[in-house]
Amino acid sequence: MQILFPFFSFLILSTSCQQAPARQISMQSIIVEALPHDTIPQVLQTAPKPYKSIIYEKKEVLKAAPGTKSVLFNSNGSKLYAMNLEGMSVYEFDQSTRKIVREFKFKPTRGTGWDYTKSKPIASFQEKPVEACFSHEDKILWVSLHNAEGIVPIRLDDLKKNTAKPAKGQLTKPVFVHYPGTAKKDSFLVPLIETGKTPKVIARSADSRHLLVSNWHSYNVSILEMNETNSPFGKVIATVPVTAIPRGVVVDDVNKKSFVAIMGGSSLAVIDNTTWKTDTILQVQNSPRHIVLDTSGHLFVSYNRIGKIACLDAKSGKSLFSTSTHAQPRTIALSKNHKFIFVTCYTSDFVDVYKINADNFEKVASLPCGGHPVGVDIFESENRLEAWVCSYQKGEIVVYSFLKK
Repeated sequence: MQILFPFFSFLILSTSCQQAPARQISMQSIIVEALPHDTIPQVLQTAPKPYKSIIYEKKEVLKAAPGTKSVLFNSNGSKLYAMNLEGMSVYEFDQSTRKIVREFKFKPTRGTGWDYTKSKPIASFQEKPVEACFSHEDKILWVSLHNAEGIVPIRLDDLKKNTAKPAKGQLTKPVFVHYPGTAKKDSFLVPLIETGKTPKVIARSADSRHLLVSNWHSYNVSILEMNETNSPFGKVIATVPVTAIPRGVVVDDVNKKSFVAIMGGSSLAVIDNTTWKTDTILQVQNSPRHIVLDTSGHLFVSYNRIGKIACLDAKSGKSLFSTSTHAQPRTIALSKNHKFIFVTCYTSDFVDVYKINADNFEKVASLPCGGHPVGVDIFESENRLEAWVCSYQKGEIVVYSFLKK
């Protein structure tokens, strides 16, 4: 959906997010003139009322499940989905009430996992959600299962559509749905679409025709052709090999390209979305993990190992500017006007926030966030901005709220 974004001036006022004595809270004011964009993500259904500042209001801590790995808002921001890797479940939160509406719980089966500290396989379970992606106007939530060598689609619009009889030879996974506070329960089978060993990030084309999955231990990217009518709702049509461990994926629909962060190396693989073959390799710095794209041809990359984020020219891969972050920057998220970037920094227990200037990142705030923050997504309404951050070790989601003025 295309929306014209108005010119406006922007004043941001930030504070520490931990509750502390007044003398410990640092504040800084920054004037920003926003640039116009042709499009903004679907999470805003209408252009927001212009505002000049955001003022830190409060921090909320929501109980999640063990090992929450990533979070994702639906298009209108009414629901947030938390992928609970160790909890082997997906939580559906209501944004307004902060309550869990539904829990999608996978039935565990034995599998082989990976010890990332010791770099060796370990006994584990297959059904461990990692990342997710919506398609077909949020009707389908695609979830990667860490040790199942594939992804599963969950029909959110109508749970009965998950119960279609699987085709001969189609692998399935049982899912049990719990409704907290009630005795109601549902269950169904979801198809497991085999992609590769240790699937991670899932990204889609804007028209919901194609899905891309980065497969960590297979050193490749799976390309799926999707449909919303018939289970399993997608099939693998191509596999693109890469040179080392892949993770982040972003789709450039305008230029019909997809970018894959080669976290095991120092490059971005560029895939041609018409041939589904590698187009070019862009040399970047070491261990690119997550990538996002704005509407002006800029890629934003987190470099996990060296503790940096960078703005790149998407055509050449040239680094336009970069800055150091706290240790191990993981997920990055842009504000809806693409002028601010939120960065979860895993081992250092911080969420760093930067203003994106024409030629530099300017730090706005460093928000303490215990328990190893890893995933983040942004909710924006007419008067509020919220950063929802999942802490892996604590099994929590921390909501940092700002008022727009």
